[in-house]
Amino acid sequence: MSKTDRIWVIEPDIEALNGLHENTAVSQMGILITRVGPDYLAGQMPVDHRTRQPFGLMHGGAAALLLETLASAAANHCVNPETHICVGLELNCNHLRGVQEGTVTGVARAIHVGRSSMVWGLQAIDDQSREVTVGRLTSAVTELKR
Repeated sequence: MSKTDRIWVIEPDIEALNGLHENTAVSQMGILITRVGPDYLAGQMPVDHRTRQPFGLMHGGAAALLLETLASAAANHCVNPETHICVGLELNCNHLRGVQEGTVTGVARAIHVGRSSMVWGLQAIDDQSREVTVGRLTSAVTELKR
């Protein structure tokens, strides 16, 4: 996929996406979508009492929730919402570095946008621009049942 390719069937609207996530696990963790690019969505999550595990580090599941949220939202903007939805098939994350405080920024970038599946590359970085989590989400493109 070229860096200049726009992949969106419907251009993601940051305000609408954040509104869609109200009263869900996403909003409870403080996750906000912050940026739309030609082939990616980005968002942020605080590392605080909601997102830490008992040893004071960001919980790996919280990082996975941030990244899957971004990739899932992105995937569903690459299909016609009147005829198709995208659902996650497989999520893989590797946690590279612990984070105790601050903000983690996640990015989900399209690797493959196909008619029946999509693959998204995932990256989370800390406030010092260090990678903390990397991963991949594979999504199935599913026809809506009428």
